[in-house]
Amino acid sequence: MPRPSLLNPLFRSVTALKGVGPRLAPLLARFLGQTEGQDALVLDLLLHMPSAAIDRRKQVPIAEAYFGDIVTLDIHIDRHLAPPRGKSATPHRVYAHDETGEVQLVFFRAEGGWVEKALPVGERRIVSGEIGFFQGTKQITHPDYIVEPDKRDTLPLVEPVYPLTQGLSSKPLIKLMQQALAALPDLPEWIGDTRRAMNGWPDFAAAMHAVHAPETPRDGDAGGPARCRLAYDEYLAGQLTLQLVRSSLVRARCKPRNLSGELTGRVEAALPFSLTEGQKQAFAEIAADLRGPDRMARLLQGDVGAGKTVVALLAMAAMAEDGAQSALMAPTELLAAQHFRTLLPLAEKAGLSLAFLTGKTQATERRAILAGLASGDLAMVCGTHALFQSDVEFKNLGLVVVDEQHRFGVHQRLALSDKGKAAELLVMTATPIPRTLILTHFGDMAVSLLKDKPAGRQPIDTAVLPDSEYDRVLARLRARVAEGVQAFWVCPLVEESEQSPLTAAEERFRALREVFGDRVELVHGRLSTAKKDAAMARFQSGEAQVLVATTVIEVGVDVPNATIMIVEHAERFGLAQLHQLRGRVGRGSARSACLLLFAEPLGQVARARLETIRSTEDGFVIAEKDLELRGEGDVLGTRQSGMPGYRLAIADIHRDLIEMAHDDASDAIARNPGLTGPEGEALRILLYLFRRDLAIPLIRAG
Repeated sequence: MPRPSLLNPLFRSVTALKGVGPRLAPLLARFLGQTEGQDALVLDLLLHMPSAAIDRRKQVPIAEAYFGDIVTLDIHIDRHLAPPRGKSATPHRVYAHDETGEVQLVFFRAEGGWVEKALPVGERRIVSGEIGFFQGTKQITHPDYIVEPDKRDTLPLVEPVYPLTQGLSSKPLIKLMQQALAALPDLPEWIGDTRRAMNGWPDFAAAMHAVHAPETPRDGDAGGPARCRLAYDEYLAGQLTLQLVRSSLVRARCKPRNLSGELTGRVEAALPFSLTEGQKQAFAEIAADLRGPDRMARLLQGDVGAGKTVVALLAMAAMAEDGAQSALMAPTELLAAQHFRTLLPLAEKAGLSLAFLTGKTQATERRAILAGLASGDLAMVCGTHALFQSDVEFKNLGLVVVDEQHRFGVHQRLALSDKGKAAELLVMTATPIPRTLILTHFGDMAVSLLKDKPAGRQPIDTAVLPDSEYDRVLARLRARVAEGVQAFWVCPLVEESEQSPLTAAEERFRALREVFGDRVELVHGRLSTAKKDAAMARFQSGEAQVLVATTVIEVGVDVPNATIMIVEHAERFGLAQLHQLRGRVGRGSARSACLLLFAEPLGQVARARLETIRSTEDGFVIAEKDLELRGEGDVLGTRQSGMPGYRLAIADIHRDLIEMAHDDASDAIARNPGLTGPEGEALRILLYLFRRDLAIPLIRAG
């Protein structure tokens, strides 16, 4: 379905606006987030929200203008005092008065005579700016506005303040915003009357006007009716998309799965430990999905070390009982290899075939694996996104398991399950995700939670120390290594850079080599796979006792004998990252320790982060705190992964709106799956406005 013509004025390039030329157009495109080579659109301007508002309504005589006030004055220009020739650092001063007092207007580097033209001696002018003092005299340095008395109406009494970029200043942006507002068409309402009345929300156009052309400073407040309306609209578009993805996944289902319990029983018998209650519950929910009439789309969310991989193996064994194949995909080779090592001995004991496939797999081995998948001889395969290249064909792919799913967006979620025309989808994440974000990014999925840790896991002692304690930490580490203990040492950078004083992994590796000799290994993302594998193998075998690494080890590295985690410059890491790193220790039965070294002075947010990690091991508590401190894009790592973030909705302010949008989207799809009629047309327009039109082809015909 083509985009409704009603929206054409908003989907024009900004180059159609007066004042946007060849210099400004590429700047706006970059600033407003367009991909390389594409122009920003009028709509992109409207979705760029102000961060504050300046109140110029205080129109007072000079006597009532106080230090620090932003005021608008009606003044008479008396004289100019230009700086002496060659004294460019001296300002140009303009002396003025009204009936109540005097004021100076001050301009630095005001060449070209424009000040004299703007403020002619003997005439009146309206000026607006912040009152300062110099040698007992009131002054305004570089007034924001200078207008003639008969043009007083052109001065904005309440002026929105926008985030800007180098080369883009406030006044031109405000002028462009006024043109964009004028282009807003009359749109049909997609919010139900009850919902709007209950919240006192304006219509879409009125909300946009309140934010970009406010009459009072409160009109554009993030928690006010206009911004809340727009945040809800953005959430509703996201939730509709996820509901449409879910309904398209679910309706592609062929048949309920026939699970005998034989192979899952064998897997359970092969485990060296008993399943936790959480694991039993999660697998029961998965099995119920597989036996049911709908296709499975489930998020398995477990804290660090909660045993998600075993639950995934049970699900894959259940699929083998039904004669179907399973594929487990991880975002990195390191993590995929870790899963393979964990699963292989259990699969072999249960009599299940399992292969490992990445982009680096040798040609002969790759051919054999591809043949096994095509013939159906291979029941399970583990690997990276190489599993979903076009030459990989499955005889009967029944289950796709994706680890660390937040690194894959909704598009990839659809592509993955397209390999098996009716493949079930199980997604795993070790990042505990707050409920608001589960709805935001995984509203198309049912959720299973693993909260309890396997028996025998010890709590981890966490200490936060300034980096001035380095020598003491090193002495303690030397004593522990002499006792046979293994340790991780994590640094934020690979190598020293001139821009950053942070200790780099390579420098720390060299320093620790001098102390521990060849018992130290180094792993970071820039090393070749062979070097990384060799270093990991030495560490996992216990031959090396200290592993210096970047956050490449954040997820999935499992060395039960490693009981010490040292993180340098811990203030530079996010809460979720610190929690993941700490989760690399405490995996055996021995007591473990995590030392977080920070550089002083510590900022307020960094202090709050380190205090949170010191005081709790509960990943779900940590995730909520992380959301509060950093915002949703960072919590999920989506800023880097290209997953659509939210431009209007602010997670901690508009948190309650996501539940509302989730419920309303579910109701709308249940009531009108084809999005037909006036209501459906309005919702389709909403999807186009928020660039969620990838969901349009998923709408059921009729």
